[in-house]
Amino acid sequence: MLFRLIVLSAFAWVVNAAAAAPAPVVVLPLTGAIGPAAADFVTRGLARAESDGAQLVVLQIDTPGGLDTAMRDIIKAILASRIPVAAFVAPSGARAASAGTYILYASHIAAMAPGTNLGAATPVQIGMPGPGSTPPSDKEKDKAKAGDDSHAQDPMTKKQVHDAAAYIRGFAQLRGRNGDWAERAVREAVSLSADEALAQKVIDVVAGDVPDLMAKLDGRRISTAAGERVLDTAHVIPTTVEPDWKSRFLAVITNPSVALILMMLGVYGLFFEFSSPGMVLPGVIGGICLLVGLFALQMLPINYAGLALILLGLTFLVAEAFLPAYGSLGVGGLIAFAIGAIMLIDTDVPGFGVPIALIAVLALVTALFVFFVSSVALKARRRPVVSGGEELIGSVGEVLDDSDAEAWARVHSEQWRVKSSVPLKRGQRVRVTARQDLTLTVVPVDDAKQGG
Repeated sequence: MLFRLIVLSAFAWVVNAAAAAPAPVVVLPLTGAIGPAAADFVTRGLARAESDGAQLVVLQIDTPGGLDTAMRDIIKAILASRIPVAAFVAPSGARAASAGTYILYASHIAAMAPGTNLGAATPVQIGMPGPGSTPPSDKEKDKAKAGDDSHAQDPMTKKQVHDAAAYIRGFAQLRGRNGDWAERAVREAVSLSADEALAQKVIDVVAGDVPDLMAKLDGRRISTAAGERVLDTAHVIPTTVEPDWKSRFLAVITNPSVALILMMLGVYGLFFEFSSPGMVLPGVIGGICLLVGLFALQMLPINYAGLALILLGLTFLVAEAFLPAYGSLGVGGLIAFAIGAIMLIDTDVPGFGVPIALIAVLALVTALFVFFVSSVALKARRRPVVSGGEELIGSVGEVLDDSDAEAWARVHSEQWRVKSSVPLKRGQRVRVTARQDLTLTVVPVDDAKQGG
């Protein structure tokens, strides 16, 4: 009886201790340029943290900015999160520029480490300037520096700036942060250090590292999409979740340079397969690379005119290999390919451009590859047929019996019915001159030599 009482008491103590243990805290590193891979990683990380019962997710940010679509996907996930999200610019020396500033403003808690900065949230010009736009004059540039940008921007840029300013002001009002400075970060591209951001109520906390941040957030009440939460983070050991294979794979293929290379490898493989049918492997690899490259490109802000120029350039290069254009199609193809590759990525966001050196190398390699494969294919087509029924024409065989018109002969180790305009004798060597169904027309080898 006493033993049972002890066991039940120990079990109750374990259950109470487990119930009293605070929920975990998850740290999601958000480093480098923000793109489709980062958005996928954060979105899935927030969903998994919620399913695991975490009480707080810390986005540890160090980014120069990123794509608008990826940034908005992350912000949507934060706003819909049922658990608090703390955006923490760390470690010292990190920054939350451009898209990082929007994410910090949208988070439930905004924190920075000493020696970090945020700001410069002016939207980057996407694509070409609007119709009728002209470069700003010196006087307009002076007005822009003074804060009056009404004449220094073309209409499209004005629309983007006004939209971005309203977007970030909405987050400032939602989280009770400094909305005036947020608009200045968008319109004037200003930045702040950690201490200045805290003094101007841009952020909520300055902390040295994640444990220090959790100690300072302990007991804080946070409003989320699921209601109010009270944080109990003082004695919690945070769990850092690194990007998994899927996020790393997306990060690699959504690099514009890698996506362009994959697309070109796909084109190379398919062109080689169509030029030399039967190899199979180049076609399989080419098809996979082309599909993966196109999948990556559809996740990026691409210019379809640039993609069309790339395809047109490849078409010209292939045509040059088969048509006597005296180099005009080849040169035009290289020019079209280079211009298309430069125009392909329709954004000036850092980390999402295609280097000019890579474009030059790809253009040169493409030209050499197309001309090499085409020359090999043309040489193969000029060779005599060495298989099939046509290969029998010109072959030499041996007559198996005597006959005046038709007989049996052995040609290529096979017995064929043969006919001739002259009598044939057993053991005589004959040459095939024509084939009709299963009957070959032959002439004696001596006669064929005399006729030649």
